Amino acid sequence: MRRLVLLALGVALGLTAPASAFTPTDPFVPRQWYLTANHTYDAWSALPQLDPVRIAIVDSGVDGGHPELENRIVAARSFVGGSPRVDTDGHGTFVAGLIAAEVDDGIGIAGSFPAAQLVIAKAVAPDGTIPEGAEARAIRWAVDEGARVINLSFGGVRDPVDLARDTYSAEEADAVAYAVAHHVVVVAAVGNGDQAPREPWPFASYPAALPHVLGVSAYARDGAVPDFSNRDRLLNDVAAPGLGILSTFPRNLTAERPDCSEQGYSSCGPEEYRVAEGTSFAAPQVAAAAAMLISLEPRLTPDQVTTILERSATDMSPVTGCDRCPVGRDALSGWGRLDVAAAVAALGRPLPPPDSLEPNDGVGSHAATLWGSTRTVAATIDFWDDPTDVYRVRLRKAQKLFVVLSGRLAGAVSLHLLAPGATSPDETIGLLEVARRHGAVQRLAYRATAGGFYSLVLTATRPWSGAYRLELAKS
Repeated sequence: MRRLVLLALGVALGLTAPASAFTPTDPFVPRQWYLTANHTYDAWSALPQLDPVRIAIVDSGVDGGHPELENRIVAARSFVGGSPRVDTDGHGTFVAGLIAAEVDDGIGIAGSFPAAQLVIAKAVAPDGTIPEGAEARAIRWAVDEGARVINLSFGGVRDPVDLARDTYSAEEADAVAYAVAHHVVVVAAVGNGDQAPREPWPFASYPAALPHVLGVSAYARDGAVPDFSNRDRLLNDVAAPGLGILSTFPRNLTAERPDCSEQGYSSCGPEEYRVAEGTSFAAPQVAAAAAMLISLEPRLTPDQVTTILERSATDMSPVTGCDRCPVGRDALSGWGRLDVAAAVAALGRPLPPPDSLEPNDGVGSHAATLWGSTRTVAATIDFWDDPTDVYRVRLRKAQKLFVVLSGRLAGAVSLHLLAPGATSPDETIGLLEVARRHGAVQRLAYRATAGGFYSLVLTATRPWSGAYRLELAKS
């Protein structure tokens, strides 16, 4: 059985909010440095009135009677036995508090999204691991319960160099694709190096490494990226605070330290939570930001949400405290530090183009089928988040197919045709035809030698993203 592990690990930046920005009055807010770092409420002078958004937490369950969370839970189910409203590990309750703790209620901490409705999917077994089948079932159930955002603060090692220890799962990938196809934003921690063969580890974990998943790394209060936060040149998308994090904690666990006055909070938890760090705790801050954008603009597609969060992030470099981060997107911090206020402001500018045919990242059932004798498709491709688009086209024997690819990114992608029966968009055995480039236009023509479904594959070849136009005709 493949098992996944939770991604928690056992000189300030001088960040301050604008004088006019709303600041929650919850008593522990001064210790929540991440709210200021993320500019969580800087877009408003008063607590904003936001439409509710369902956020799924696939984790160890939640303390369902916690006063910060009890009114936030709208659905709960366990996939490993026991009650989803009982958390014997603490990880799920910690993650839930970062997203959804009551704001301005006079107690404890403030959550990062004040209109959160929690969908709790308990998928952590009693031994603290997540059986693969439980995870996949939990993701699908959360989608069917109406979640618009899913937070996955766990991971399995990815190692493209040594496939013997690579934990890729088709079942997990299918569940994530199901979520994306149902317009759900999937956010995942890129992973902690202590669960990998060495630290720092140069590859994002699964499921953060899957297509369309927003992979989140961690940074410290001084702006540096810690060694435990996995690196990845392509799959680390954005960074959020991941050290010195305070959140809610199961009351039955904090009761084991009865002399601690802050019962129900991680400051009274076990040592690894009193000094909480990990990409586990960076990811829910980004999930909350995604829900904020959806609340303000419900028609956003998942790829639009992730693009806005990425492109509005603040670049991390030696100037901001990350001595090992070069200027621009990098393996340590992706596009940079989460900036909620900047993401909200981006909604007032032209939005990234949507792509209604996603996910279409593989051959067969993972491709988008294009019917008819002629078809024009307006879609997008992204070197980092969505590098491959695949279209299925049915041809009769001796039927001709003509394809034209145009748009500003036509020179930054490859276009080729695979024979029926191809098992991967990267397959070379089934390669039939490669498009010929004519300036900003690519053209492909092919006469079918047999009837069946052929795969038309577009692959980003350079660091670029944007829209393209694909025209098909059969004769």
